[in-house]
Amino acid sequence: MLLIKSLGSIPNMNGMDEIQVNIVSSEAPPVEPTKTPIWPSPTPRPPVSPVPPKRRRRILAGAALLISTVVVGGVSGYVAAPKNSGGYAIYTSNDNPGAAVLPSGMTVPSLVRRVSPSVVSIDVRTSSAEEQGTGMILQSNGLVLTNAHVVHAALSGATMTVTRTGATEALPATLVGLDAANDVALIRITNGANLPAITFGKSDGLEVGDSVVAIGNALGLAAGTPTVTQGIVSALGRTVTAGSATSSETLSNLIQTDAAINPGNSGGPLLDSNGHVIGMNTAVAGTMSDGTSAQNIGFAIPSAKIESLLASLMKGGTIPKQHGYLGVKIMTMTSQLQSQYGLTIDYGALVIDVVSGSSADNAGIQAGDIITALNGTKIRSADAVSTFMAKQKVGAKVIVELVSQSGKHTVTATLGVASN
Repeated sequence: MLLIKSLGSIPNMNGMDEIQVNIVSSEAPPVEPTKTPIWPSPTPRPPVSPVPPKRRRRILAGAALLISTVVVGGVSGYVAAPKNSGGYAIYTSNDNPGAAVLPSGMTVPSLVRRVSPSVVSIDVRTSSAEEQGTGMILQSNGLVLTNAHVVHAALSGATMTVTRTGATEALPATLVGLDAANDVALIRITNGANLPAITFGKSDGLEVGDSVVAIGNALGLAAGTPTVTQGIVSALGRTVTAGSATSSETLSNLIQTDAAINPGNSGGPLLDSNGHVIGMNTAVAGTMSDGTSAQNIGFAIPSAKIESLLASLMKGGTIPKQHGYLGVKIMTMTSQLQSQYGLTIDYGALVIDVVSGSSADNAGIQAGDIITALNGTKIRSADAVSTFMAKQKVGAKVIVELVSQSGKHTVTATLGVASN
């Protein structure tokens, strides 16, 4: 079991907590948190007067955040030892610093210059607390994508503002739609116009080891001046549970990355080497059950999953959390998995575990089966299963077409309850 620090809290925004998390690939079962959590998005800032001070999040360990500067020597510039005259000889290179180059050939600075104008810092304030997160501009009219846990307090009347990268003015924003079960939300910048929008990439085409860049309002250090980190895709198909003392969310088929993600990053982009959004940063691993701290393990919702939810979100309102639940842990089938496990097809959702007593278990679905269709709808990925289930009611009967090493077969499952 792993404690995960989520990049924000739902719905209580008074501070960061810790939660217990299973990291597996799945259309995950409901998990009862044994501890309290943290979402990596909203990060607390001292409330302005007359707002009373709130308790600090545990990420600061009850103390002020200290930032140290380390000076290191190098061959291109250094301070020499004093001479007899009492003076110092200082040598300085005229060489420009070298930019990090991504596999696409684009440099990290050029990628940041291209994408950061589409990234905003989000501030959500109640009468007693203030939280920060990140968002991505989806449309030139000011439609912004972020995590539901970043803006959840807006449901209770909290005010929201956004600050564009490179700007100092905080612009008012309103909530458009919120899907708590999938931790995705849309907000709109008031009177937004002619704004640069992000471009989605192909998250279904990711491989472990692919280069990624994260941009976000890490730790809420300064709105409008996001933090940039670089890393790789560390794993695919992860399932984690994250939330607050009052609510938790189980999110499946996530991208795992070692690009540094911190509170304040939630809702920000995880980019491929071309600058396209292949994920939305959502959570970061915290502490193991034995007290060991996890390092460089962050999670992002794949862009394919987000795109499948946008139509419902744009209709406005809050999408109910409860829906039909199958009870399988899955990951997207790929040609690599096909070769690795000697499977017969390279598409669908590979079942890696079945929840005991669930609808899938009762229907006879087993680990190693590949879900290829649901009620006649072809399934090409794990996200497609999640999208299908989100539209099903508890008690609905679903015809599940499967492929296993023994051949093709079909079962009927009566969906249970997904309570996150």
